[in-house]
Amino acid sequence: MADDPVPPRVSVLLPARDEREGIVAVLEGIHGALRPGGVPFEIVVVDDGSTDGTGEAARGAGARVLRHPHSMGNGAAVKAGIRAARGEVVVLLDADGQHDPADIPRLLEALSEEWVMVVGARTGGFGAGLHRGIANRIYSALATYVSGVRIPDLTSGFRAVRREAARKFLYMLPNTFSYPSTLTLALLRSGRPVRFLPVKAARRKGKSKIRPLRDGARFFLIILRVATAFSPLRVFLPASLLSFGTGVAVYAHYWDRAGAPQLTGGIQLMWLLGALLFALGLLAEQVAALRFDRSED
Repeated sequence: MADDPVPPRVSVLLPARDEREGIVAVLEGIHGALRPGGVPFEIVVVDDGSTDGTGEAARGAGARVLRHPHSMGNGAAVKAGIRAARGEVVVLLDADGQHDPADIPRLLEALSEEWVMVVGARTGGFGAGLHRGIANRIYSALATYVSGVRIPDLTSGFRAVRREAARKFLYMLPNTFSYPSTLTLALLRSGRPVRFLPVKAARRKGKSKIRPLRDGARFFLIILRVATAFSPLRVFLPASLLSFGTGVAVYAHYWDRAGAPQLTGGIQLMWLLGALLFALGLLAEQVAALRFDRSED
């Protein structure tokens, strides 16, 4: 607990902006879930420029509160909280009531020695609208291809992660809502095992701050960014083959139509583009190797 002289083993971190409506109930749920187990813990709430008294309510409920003078983004709040956390394990969850604090002991139990992170993979529609559920499945499918590991829920903010492992990739995490995507892919592509544990999610209290079009495009770019950072050929090789294959298809079409081979400038350009993309992929793989070295420092 926050006032316990024993150093906490677990830091429960909640990024929050204008969540006064539901945060006290969430904090009470965390205390109720962790106190019976006797594991020393602290609760850290990062108030991301709230204007409704979220920080004061959280402090009154027994949390350690860090405050940003203005909104810097959900990811920025998470990074600040991980830097300030004292526990060897950090549990991340939203302050809007979507995640059930009663599932925290399940995450901690699942985080055995061989796992670096356990993600609460949401079931039953993700506790959101149909369009959000469909979008999350698309992102998860793309991330599965990029990582080579089945990812049932890429964007879940409910997870338990070893603090030292998370700190290695703070420099990569964006300041926006897409930090879960980046952290999951970064750990997987750096060879650190991640487990997905099914959990049920409720509908959030209050209004969502995620905008499907704006943040959806950002999620897609984040996946490509992490892919090119850790596994560039997963992106460049398909693009190279597509360009080269298109050139071959056009060449075959002209040959079939004219009865003789015709090597046009457009065909040569497509083949050249395919070769360049492949070469860029190989170069990016070398840069990625240097990035792996940085994550081990």
